[in-house]
Amino acid sequence: MRVDADVLVIGAGPAGLTSSYLLTKQGKSVIVLERDPHLVGGISRTVDYKGFLFDIGGHRFFSKSKEVVALWKELLPDDFIERPRSSRIFYGDKFYSYPLKAFEALTNLGIFQSAACVLSYVWARANRIENPKTFHQWVRNQFGERLFRIFFKTYTEKVWGMSCDEISADWAAQRIKGLNLGAAVWNALTRGRKKGPAKAEGEEVIKTLIESFEYPRKGPGMMWEAAAAKTRAQGGRILMDRSLAKLSFDAGIGIWTVTAKRGDGTEETYTARDVISSAPIRELGDALAPKPISLFSARSLKYRDFLTVALITTRKDLFADNWIYIHDPSVKVGRIQNFRSWSPEMVPDPDLACLGLEYFCFEGDDLWTAPDEELTALAKREIAKIGLVEEHEVVDACVVRQPKAYPVYDDDYKHHVAMVRLDLERNYPSLHLVGRNGMHKYNNQDHAMMTAMLTVENILAGCRIWDTWNVNEDAEYHEAGGSGVAEALRSERLVPRKVA
Repeated sequence: MRVDADVLVIGAGPAGLTSSYLLTKQGKSVIVLERDPHLVGGISRTVDYKGFLFDIGGHRFFSKSKEVVALWKELLPDDFIERPRSSRIFYGDKFYSYPLKAFEALTNLGIFQSAACVLSYVWARANRIENPKTFHQWVRNQFGERLFRIFFKTYTEKVWGMSCDEISADWAAQRIKGLNLGAAVWNALTRGRKKGPAKAEGEEVIKTLIESFEYPRKGPGMMWEAAAAKTRAQGGRILMDRSLAKLSFDAGIGIWTVTAKRGDGTEETYTARDVISSAPIRELGDALAPKPISLFSARSLKYRDFLTVALITTRKDLFADNWIYIHDPSVKVGRIQNFRSWSPEMVPDPDLACLGLEYFCFEGDDLWTAPDEELTALAKREIAKIGLVEEHEVVDACVVRQPKAYPVYDDDYKHHVAMVRLDLERNYPSLHLVGRNGMHKYNNQDHAMMTAMLTVENILAGCRIWDTWNVNEDAEYHEAGGSGVAEALRSERLVPRKVA
């Protein structure tokens, strides 16, 4: 039987393109299928609207993995710039530095609110809830009820679409680990002072407190356009406007047959020895033939969606922050990006600025289905209410919707993922899941790349020498049946799940 490729890759996002680049570098024949008609990069792509460039969310290039950093520089050796990290919180018509500056926070809150926060904190520490079960209970134990409501409740619920009383305490303990009131105060008092000696190798670095990061001068899409170009130069085929329609495996000969559907409805068929999938598990399950026994579990997985309203404004000197977290419950927007602060080259006109207002939603809800004109009007009203830009100063706008931006960790997700994984590993050993949606894990870009890098090593070895499911699981990558990877990625990206 004729085989079209050694490996067929589904999806040209960070995980898919990392896989294709490394495989073609080793002489493997590769076909990549990408649903988007024009852009590679997935959620890490860069959108171009009339020369204004912007991210789908912000994508800092920071990793504790030397292997990932080396690959970034290999793919894009001359186009990284170093950018200062700056962000704030907006609450109650006031802006707060993030990380918090203690005296600024106390001043903004006012003497009475500040005193109430301190008393609430002292009372909570003296009257701790034993064995807290919810995000609310855990944060209240650590910071007090008032600080919970100011700095944690609203933004968390905007992002995840769940009450803080439904989100589990173990997520809070992991996601906010290393942060406490004393540490925040100390950091506020010492920020800006002369820095001491560099941390020793392996010493812990809190990602939220880093002072700078690297960034491609024209956005993260540069990275993935470069990866696509180098994949093609090494003989790989990247086929755009192809969505996954059907995926079948002939166990007798060990060959996959993959059917892709183009935007015009026509279908194409390809064969390969291995398949790497970064497609959402739910979509992968529906495409597999015959239907897997874990299909119910695959279909039960849920996603949080996301849209950006980019506003172009004549008010060019806005703020230095890369982004602002919107904790205020009076507006729906969750976060505001200032794209010039990510890179000056993102904004082509020096007399204009471009802001990205980010709204978290579910596909099909009122926000998601609202016409672009309504979303633009909403964004203009809310940016004016926050006090950053007047409505009449907005001269143009663009709306971009991103489905399946975040995998949802609900009551049952872990069981469902485990069932899918068991089924696929038992019946389809040459089907490899990678990336955020491919594994239903809230991976950062560097985590997604690492799942792909280890998957490539498994394919080249002809057996599973690395357990890729441990990436972004317990701060280490474990070799299947053996010791851990020496240069393990030690950061975690965690998401809330509902209380059981």
